[in-house]
Amino acid sequence: MRSATGTHIHAIGVLFLIGCSSPPAEASGQDTWITDFSKRTVPLEQIVSGGPPKDGIRSIDAPKFVSAREADRWLEDPEPVGVVRVGDEVKAYPLQILIFHEIVNDVVGEKPVTVTYCPLCNTTLAFERAFDGRLLDFGTTGRLRHSDLVMYDRQTESWWQQATGEGIVGAYAGRQLVFVPASVMSWEDVREQFEGVKVLSRETGIEGRAPPYGRSPYATYDRGRGPIRQFFGFGRDDDRLQAMERIVALDFGGEALAVPFSELEDVRVANVEVGGVRVAVLWAPGTASAVDRQYMAQGRDVGASATYDPVVGGRVLTFENAGDGRFRDRETGSVWNLAGRAIGGELAGAQLTEVVHGNHFWFAWGTFKPDTEVWRR
Repeated sequence: MRSATGTHIHAIGVLFLIGCSSPPAEASGQDTWITDFSKRTVPLEQIVSGGPPKDGIRSIDAPKFVSAREADRWLEDPEPVGVVRVGDEVKAYPLQILIFHEIVNDVVGEKPVTVTYCPLCNTTLAFERAFDGRLLDFGTTGRLRHSDLVMYDRQTESWWQQATGEGIVGAYAGRQLVFVPASVMSWEDVREQFEGVKVLSRETGIEGRAPPYGRSPYATYDRGRGPIRQFFGFGRDDDRLQAMERIVALDFGGEALAVPFSELEDVRVANVEVGGVRVAVLWAPGTASAVDRQYMAQGRDVGASATYDPVVGGRVLTFENAGDGRFRDRETGSVWNLAGRAIGGELAGAQLTEVVHGNHFWFAWGTFKPDTEVWRR
């Protein structure tokens, strides 16, 4: 095992749990690519083998979904679940499944999207798949850059940085994917706050022995302990926050802002402006870490965030903590839930519009956005 310039420890853990008897061979000896490597925006030496070959971590390309009632049989209340809402359709992607697949190519609200998750960086991000007049679908390269997933599109085999959505190698080097708002919340909040939600099924098309969904190969990772944590270097030195601090990551108008979960745990709300864009940042307890304990549902409570445009009916709202995982706007006294819906007061029934954000570990965001500001109370 080597450092971040060598073996992809987390992928080996995943494959071991699935049932491989030995670590995967170095990807470079097994892959074939049509990628134009002469086109790139980053030095190739920054892109390192993660261990498995191309598509060694298998994306979900024909996802199936079940009702919340059915999913409730195998999802526990505190488990972290990715949520993507487009129009009137809401889909939920349990991290207990994403942690073994990292990419789901899907359609939500008639919009083709890819939903991605990098456990090492804590990045659950979604992108539009319609790009440059064609429909892309994505897979895993088996590579990392700055500990972050490098994915590829199967149409041109260009390589993309998951944390930023930027093309870094190949025909689309220098191009930018369009983000789709995505949040991570507890299964309890998702089940109770999103009526009619469709949940990604455990029937993921894996032949033979299925991955042990519900278990995490990353036990103690975000506590800075365990073999996975020991073998990775985490970007540039930046002591403004601890490397594994979770943040709400915002990037608009050429400005970047990190809102630490440690600050939100006390105040629950941050009303901020980034690059001329107003954002209401909401935080509520009750969501387990996906990379803390062997069984994901037993992970410690790290909370969950959601971000919204605070303008409703032409009026800018200012939010504050209302207790019990709820929020109140000062202008009308209406009460809101984490899903951005007014559940009481003058604006009951109103829905806030989501804005793009991430819940990166600080080391990941600080590496890709070194000029970011850190929000303090």
